[in-house]
Amino acid sequence: MTYDNLPGLRVSIDAGIATVTLNHPPLNLMDGVLLPSLRGFLYRVHDDTNVRVIVFQSGDPDFFSAHGDMGYLTDPEALPAATNAAIAAAPDWDVPDGMNILQTMSEEVRNLPQVTIGKLAGLARGAGNEFFMYLDMRFAAIGKSGQAQPEAQMGILPGGGGTVNMTRLIGRARALELLLGAELVDAELAERYGLVNRALPAEEIDAHVDALARRIARLRPATIAAIKTTVNAMAPAVSPEAYAVENSSLYAAFGDEVFDLAHKLLAAGVQTREGELDYERISNSI
Repeated sequence: MTYDNLPGLRVSIDAGIATVTLNHPPLNLMDGVLLPSLRGFLYRVHDDTNVRVIVFQSGDPDFFSAHGDMGYLTDPEALPAATNAAIAAAPDWDVPDGMNILQTMSEEVRNLPQVTIGKLAGLARGAGNEFFMYLDMRFAAIGKSGQAQPEAQMGILPGGGGTVNMTRLIGRARALELLLGAELVDAELAERYGLVNRALPAEEIDAHVDALARRIARLRPATIAAIKTTVNAMAPAVSPEAYAVENSSLYAAFGDEVFDLAHKLLAAGVQTREGELDYERISNSI
């Protein structure tokens, strides 16, 4: 199996471990480039028996993925184009009725036969954090990582699986706190709430994730599959009905007020490196 022609990703495979590095400057936006590449990778790796563990990380020291492209709210062609490209990247996989492409990817990640691990040593907001929450296991670097769903401040909701997956991970009350409060959560709070498995010192996270991935990769594939299948049976997937409610709520929220706010955020510096490092202050000032 080859993993060429996946713009915005670097993929290396060693000893049964696929390391997928998000490398889509300047912010690793979940846009019409990165979304199709990620779904194309999922499609290819699903049947790759040489891969038993997948580690997702970022090549950017500041950002795992800043968020989805603000162009989705300012350019009426941007979201359909990104969706169509992501659909084309996995030609034999369907998008279920009532679900959008990000929600669909959430279930595609969950249903991979391989184990997925996320390594967070930068910021993941919006669709970037939604993708991070899809993964089987997640680890965050103390003093460097941050996670947030800022969509409520834009008049919408995390509609790529963010509302339902966050609730599944941390429970109703804490999900409401973070979804409505739009707080940037550091590694320690993320661990305490259950957004990540562990918060680790920044200088230790690489070694910890690498050692864990290598231990798992040495297991028999049948053992990995049996354990993942059994755990999934005890932790049921999000229902299609829940995804449909999230998706319909997202599109119902779209309107002139939301689009105007998106333009104001862009004018204030959002979707630039400097602005993204100061996102919460900017969004709270508008």
